[in-house]
Amino acid sequence: MDNGYFQSATYGKLTLPQVRKHLLAFMEKDPNCRYRIVIGSDSAPREGKNLDFITALVIHRVGKGGIYFWKRIVKDKIYPNKDFSFLRQRIYQEATLSLTTADEFLEVVKNDGISKFDVEIHVDIGKFGETRDMITEVVGMIRGSGFICKTKPESYGASKVADRHT
Repeated sequence: MDNGYFQSATYGKLTLPQVRKHLLAFMEKDPNCRYRIVIGSDSAPREGKNLDFITALVIHRVGKGGIYFWKRIVKDKIYPNKDFSFLRQRIYQEATLSLTTADEFLEVVKNDGISKFDVEIHVDIGKFGETRDMITEVVGMIRGSGFICKTKPESYGASKVADRHT
């Protein structure tokens, strides 16, 4: 298992500083474009007692595609306490992993002109389905950390990219 390392179909197994290098090279190829940096996480139960968490880091060249990197973290299965459901704990863990990755990413790119205002956190929750009651609290947690937050159907970083690898 490659806990903590990023993966790329093009570049293989990478550390975060190596991701930075590829991100900057991608942005330098078309410096006049607008870019979105997106971080989103998704999770799925694995066989046995583990949960598979995937965090995606997406560099979207608006209107012209993008590239992404993802990392897998396997954690022990979460057992709900009396105040939280299993799903609620998974969603909070996904949001926490995205925030942690965003902070780690910003530390690596701090001298490259990228700030919190350039990073969107995408969460796999929406107005419909089981997670609808969590929108206010999860979005508040992310915004309170200084990031832009997107939910379904705009949260492609979590619900499409990260989900592809769970």
